[in-house]
Amino acid sequence: MTGLHLSLDAITKRFGATLALDNASITVRGGTLHALLGENGAGKTTLMRLAFGMTQPDSGVIALNGTPCHWRSSAGAIAAGIGMVHQHFLLVPAMTVAENIALGDRGVFTGFSPRDAADRVRRIGAETGLILDPDSRVGDLPVSAQQRLEIVKALARNAKFLILDEPTAVLTPREAQELYEWLRGFVIRGGTVVLITHKLREALSIADDVTVLRRGRCVLSAPAAELNETTIVQAMLGGRIDPSPVPEKGTVGPVVLRIMDVAVDDDQGVRRLTEATLDISAGEIVGVAGVEGSGQRELLRVLAGRVQPTTGQVRIPERVGFVPEDRHRDALIPEMTLVENVALQDASLRTGRMQWASIASQTAALVHAHDVRTADITVPVASLSGGNQQKFVLARELAGAPPALIAENPTRGLDVRATAQVLLQLRQARAQGVAIVVYSSDLDEILALADRIVVCFNGRVISTQADGDAIARAMIGVS
Repeated sequence: MTGLHLSLDAITKRFGATLALDNASITVRGGTLHALLGENGAGKTTLMRLAFGMTQPDSGVIALNGTPCHWRSSAGAIAAGIGMVHQHFLLVPAMTVAENIALGDRGVFTGFSPRDAADRVRRIGAETGLILDPDSRVGDLPVSAQQRLEIVKALARNAKFLILDEPTAVLTPREAQELYEWLRGFVIRGGTVVLITHKLREALSIADDVTVLRRGRCVLSAPAAELNETTIVQAMLGGRIDPSPVPEKGTVGPVVLRIMDVAVDDDQGVRRLTEATLDISAGEIVGVAGVEGSGQRELLRVLAGRVQPTTGQVRIPERVGFVPEDRHRDALIPEMTLVENVALQDASLRTGRMQWASIASQTAALVHAHDVRTADITVPVASLSGGNQQKFVLARELAGAPPALIAENPTRGLDVRATAQVLLQLRQARAQGVAIVVYSSDLDEILALADRIVVCFNGRVISTQADGDAIARAMIGVS
């Protein structure tokens, strides 16, 4: 395998009034792993979408192995050996895993062999550790399995140059480690990788080279061995982070959320949650941990009022804020404006005429208070970066201090500053008396944030000590 050398020189790209890239440049050496870092909205994804042919630059030159490229679509980039794994899934939910893989095959009359497609999924899974059932319907997969499928899709095209946009955002630490080990092997065999990530420590541990973007410009590019976390953070943010004061924890109030002996069966009749009993009080944060498929997804949705239990009792307020893991699928309508997406909040409780002027004022206030970076509140949500979309969802769900908030991986895909803001906002909501339940695949985040912790294992909810080792044992069923 011959490593592909990619360069993007003096790239400028505008989307309407928004200057996404301002004379940005990056050079990716063949046969290396290159980490691309920056704040949410810095232009990282836009730069790599240009490299993948999804859009074209207003000015500048893209070259592969020294030859200028003028791809009109991603088909040209794929034919040249470039593959891209997107942060937001490009899947057909009604089709199986194998069928989604086969959709990208070149040629109109190649035919479809279910056996060949299934064998390909199993082979890639064996090579990478990204195990998937080829016959599973994609719409039934949890978000982490859908992320794995996106990675497998790119690998199935025999790409020599892989671009991965936040690929570990919803993977467990073990799954992320398995992916990184495969990526290093891919590079050793002559492949080239660009990794867009916000996980600085992981980037420094795995990357050969690092480039940092800030507000559309390249502000740092150097070998990873010459950098440290402080240097990168300062480059990303243009200086130091001034820590905000952590609000004092208030008095824990009455029980706001209560479930008793709750069981949940999925559409196939498989029991996903069993005899779950849990109380959450006003003014506390309860952390939830668990490996994929252990029942935490069903637990959170029962508490949020999004899933009705098969058996058991549930007592929740009329309004419960909900920040789901997959914001595109479960929280936003990307083609609608920010104002219209705010109007979706509590839409079932509205009567009479829509008060659009009032909703617009509320949207503007939320955008300002939560530092959601957007050209205007009347632009489609799809025009925001992923991190700003996440901040927008949290802002909407916290508006008016709801009695309870359920948050599922709320810092997924966020940079250092945005992550700190989200955690601060959750603590502020707790101080205001909101009952909060947070699931995170990052155990350190849960330990730092939660007042108490429960673990989901094999469909059961288990209280555990706020200790990393105790939580890890409970997650695998070891007492």
